[in-house]
Amino acid sequence: MLPKPASPLRFSRLLLTGAAGYLGREMRPRLKAYCEVLRLSDRNDLGSAAEGEEVQITSLENKDQVTTLLQGVNAVVHLGGISTEQPWDTILAGNILGMVNLYEAARLQGVKRIVFASSNHVTGFYRQDEVVNTRMPPKPDGFYGLSKAFGEDVAQMYWDRWSIETVSIRIGSSTPEPKDRRMLATWLSFDDLERLVVAALTAPIVGHSIIYGMSDNQTTWWDNTHAKHIGYRPLDSSDVFRPTVEARQQSIDKNDPAAIYQGGAFVKATPHG
Repeated sequence: MLPKPASPLRFSRLLLTGAAGYLGREMRPRLKAYCEVLRLSDRNDLGSAAEGEEVQITSLENKDQVTTLLQGVNAVVHLGGISTEQPWDTILAGNILGMVNLYEAARLQGVKRIVFASSNHVTGFYRQDEVVNTRMPPKPDGFYGLSKAFGEDVAQMYWDRWSIETVSIRIGSSTPEPKDRRMLATWLSFDDLERLVVAALTAPIVGHSIIYGMSDNQTTWWDNTHAKHIGYRPLDSSDVFRPTVEARQQSIDKNDPAAIYQGGAFVKATPHG
């Protein structure tokens, strides 16, 4: 975990949505160091509020709940919503309606900075032998990636019309360590995720910026040249895990769509049911 920041980087009240999720649980103690009060929301149980925390159970598809949630907030780290390929109705509620509700609440409550957990699956149907920059057209690999592409468009519209700034982070694979060869390119350490979120919260001017969330990996499919103004500098790398990963996965089926496309197994996931 990073050292506690100096006081100029602190917020009075920071909101973390999706705080009961996988990355939300990891970011909860980390983000508390950057604010006087950390407001936590999720539709699932968040446990008791610790010192300096506020807990609000919220369904993103409930407009009134979300409007109340953003009252008195300086900035939002939006990890809430659905994070895997799911049936359309589930995606629609959490990632489409929920995204519009969040930005409408931000507009009504005067919140001017959002860090949005987008996803590399926005461009999941680019091939693994291509390098993608943040200005290339989306190629979503399923309903999940499609919903995140929509979320980026929502962020752009609210910047253009109402001057709400957003950094959309196309998160790669944020895990304790890479699990397979694909993750050698997509891996994002928890410490680097924290660095990226803090940079996105504190960069002076971002408008609507898109950045891929990855560590300093030797192998990469993503070019963040157009996001250098955010000031993110990854300090970790998947390469320390490379010998172990390659020994565990000694061969790749080059006819497998999961090995052809950047989205990996998501390009084969069944969204219906």
